[in-house]
Amino acid sequence: MKSDIKNTDLNLLKAFNALLDTRSVTRASERLGLTQPAVSGMLNRLRETFDDPLFVRAQRGVLPTPRAEALAEPLQRALGEIEALLQPDGFDPATAERTIGIAATDYAQQVVLLPFLSGLRTSAPGIRIAIRPVAMETLALDMEQGKTDFALVTPQMAPENLRARHLFEEHYTCVLRCNHPAAGQAMDLDTFCGLDHALMSHDGTRFQGATDHALAALNRTRRVIMTAPNFALVLDLVRTSNACALLPTRLVKGQKGLHLQEPPLAVPGFTKILVWHERTHHDPAMAWLRQQLAKSVKSADDN
Repeated sequence: MKSDIKNTDLNLLKAFNALLDTRSVTRASERLGLTQPAVSGMLNRLRETFDDPLFVRAQRGVLPTPRAEALAEPLQRALGEIEALLQPDGFDPATAERTIGIAATDYAQQVVLLPFLSGLRTSAPGIRIAIRPVAMETLALDMEQGKTDFALVTPQMAPENLRARHLFEEHYTCVLRCNHPAAGQAMDLDTFCGLDHALMSHDGTRFQGATDHALAALNRTRRVIMTAPNFALVLDLVRTSNACALLPTRLVKGQKGLHLQEPPLAVPGFTKILVWHERTHHDPAMAWLRQQLAKSVKSADDN
């Protein structure tokens, strides 16, 4: 059956998107503020419009047909553009009031978001930031549904089909406590491998990382005595023991009680990017926030 845009209620498309997101007529009706019979009726009209069942009953909720899945991305893009079209022409950060969700690792929270938030409080006092950990298993869906607006990740972590902006390249620095016996001395590979090491791993279970891969290429190993799911604990151990750690330079630069020096081997760093969903790409508020965050990073680089 052929459809004409003149005969299509755009509210049907909003209902279609809610059903795709929730996979449930009940939850879709709650999101839209409608009754379940009303949403069921809209689904019947959508089926006529697209000449496809679109959703079939499942044990819990409904499942999209291949036709519905194929329509998901262009539908979200179209709705995002319509939302942007209906926004006021200008965006005034001084008077704007909204909440923005940002997913970031503890590294990005410290290195990127803290400096960014400091400037944001002056230029946009009505904008609130909800910072959450990066949940890789749900990140793509959270961004599709608007639960997360931005994410600070590496290219390897970024879900497919997201917009992205390169922020910076990071490299590693060898970190010891200030009065460590090896502090201030030229550190060779033997000394480095003879020290106790602390390692950050996101789930706190891995005792090997990029440093160990670099050492393996040289037929060397090190002794990792602790792995932790955040950098704060690693830094505390380094400050209070003879352990050392290879940590991101931006994270440790300027911190008190630490001695920093170049490691005695080359360890690949990583790239940090900002990602967002297509549905918010044309939102003037989101575009302004992306620009401000990038400026904050550049300002830190210049200082």
